[in-house]
Amino acid sequence: QVQLLEHGGGSVQAGGSLTLSCSTSEYTSGDYCLGWFRQSPGKEREGLASISTGGSPSYYAHSVRGRFAVAQDNAKNWLFLQMTNLKPEDTGTYYCAADRHFCWSGSWSEAYEYHFWGQGTQVTVSS
Repeated sequence: QVQLLEHGGGSVQAGGSLTLSCSTSEYTSGDYCLGWFRQSPGKEREGLASISTGGSPSYYAHSVRGRFAVAQDNAKNWLFLQMTNLKPEDTGTYYCAADRHFCWSGSWSEAYEYHFWGQGTQVTVSS
């Protein structure tokens, strides 16, 4: 069982930056896929970025590529999402997620691929 907890949400003006972090409990052996998702009002949960505990590659949704960056610390107990040039449409609840497999290019953004989820943190971007 992997426990996840997001930190760092808040309010920011358009064009600003914000970094989210996710603390994770220790992993059992093997690779884990770690992901960031966003759920905006009236929309489905959207996969934004993912990274495997075993390292690269990282994957990004088209909507955030070039603006968001996913990273993990060397001990792999923290996951980060650095967000720059934020837009009002980035507003939503952000979740970190994990599952015990390497991130796959064809399915990393699918919520059903992840069994462990944080409780979410709110990000609001004002125009």
